[in-house]
Amino acid sequence: MEKSVWNHICDVLDDLGSSNLKRFTDKLCDSRLEPRIRRNNVEGKDASDIARLLIEKHTEIRAVEVAVEVCRSIGCNQSADELEDTVKRQCPAPQAVPCPPRDVNTLTASTLQFKQSIIQEKGNNIYNVKEKHSRKRLALIINNVEFGNESMKRNGAQRDEENIDKLLTALGYEVVKHANLSGKEMDEKIRDFAKRKEHADSDSTFVVIMSHGKRDAILGVNYGPSNTSDVLPVDNIYVHLNTSNCPSLRDKPKVILIQACRGGETGGVWVSDSEETEPCNFESDDTFVHKEKDFISLLSCTPDTKSYRHRETGTLFIRYIVEVFNTNAHKDHIEELFRQVMMQFEDFSTLKQMVCKDRTSLVKLFYLFPGL
Repeated sequence: MEKSVWNHICDVLDDLGSSNLKRFTDKLCDSRLEPRIRRNNVEGKDASDIARLLIEKHTEIRAVEVAVEVCRSIGCNQSADELEDTVKRQCPAPQAVPCPPRDVNTLTASTLQFKQSIIQEKGNNIYNVKEKHSRKRLALIINNVEFGNESMKRNGAQRDEENIDKLLTALGYEVVKHANLSGKEMDEKIRDFAKRKEHADSDSTFVVIMSHGKRDAILGVNYGPSNTSDVLPVDNIYVHLNTSNCPSLRDKPKVILIQACRGGETGGVWVSDSEETEPCNFESDDTFVHKEKDFISLLSCTPDTKSYRHRETGTLFIRYIVEVFNTNAHKDHIEELFRQVMMQFEDFSTLKQMVCKDRTSLVKLFYLFPGL
């Protein structure tokens, strides 16, 4: 009887020995291969467990490709060749190759069957999603790239804008974009956006703001030592979009994404979106009515820390949001999607960055049902 793919991978990993198996798992967890395998998934596991995990994550044929690639990356070329040749001899037919993993750069659409099953199962516990032909979804993107102080230019931020714009458009939102605004201008654009008549025919909205930042404020493009007042208080975003000032979005999900630092030490090779200043103090919303409801916010870092941006490829924050939404928005609600984004940062301890949810007041589950 021919051996299974699992047996072949298991045999190769066994032959590596304990030292090389440890190198194999370290390299596997450090790689950018999707879907990611976490360190806590392989700790204490033997060769058979790791082989099984590879197949569960990647399917059989893709698991072989991953194992071969990782073996070669740690210098175990003979083991890689043996595994590749053995499996090719056993599975030569094209039909034996399963479908490739989902493309993290393309949004996966929900099925009508899935949507109907969720509505039937969850009922009043999910937010209403209007029919595609009758709704008018709007999203807002503000991206500050060029600053009065040239040293503050956010290289790579253009890529973030392209990626998040593509995602929101694929989700069915008409995207309103602004760039390089002062704190006052950002405030005005958000206020204007909240007054758009289209919200009455919408079922939700996204607001994405990307800039330098500090504890509770986003920096305008004129910010500097002589102009520390050029900021947008984060609180203003919620005020403009709350029930009092934006009644058209009442009882509808309002998703806020903020890519900006909130303090912390400087980075190394990566560029840090931050400005070291004292925290700002803002008054809270003290009221007996639900002025602020149905919000969910994801911030690129925790208080007093920095987030990181690559000079060419953009921020990890936007990259992981796009990848997770493209891969899983067809089946998961938004709080679960945000949890998955947070998990992407779990192994990124060298930069000491962790995204966080903030001011979440969703009272139901929000499914995007992309494509429907």
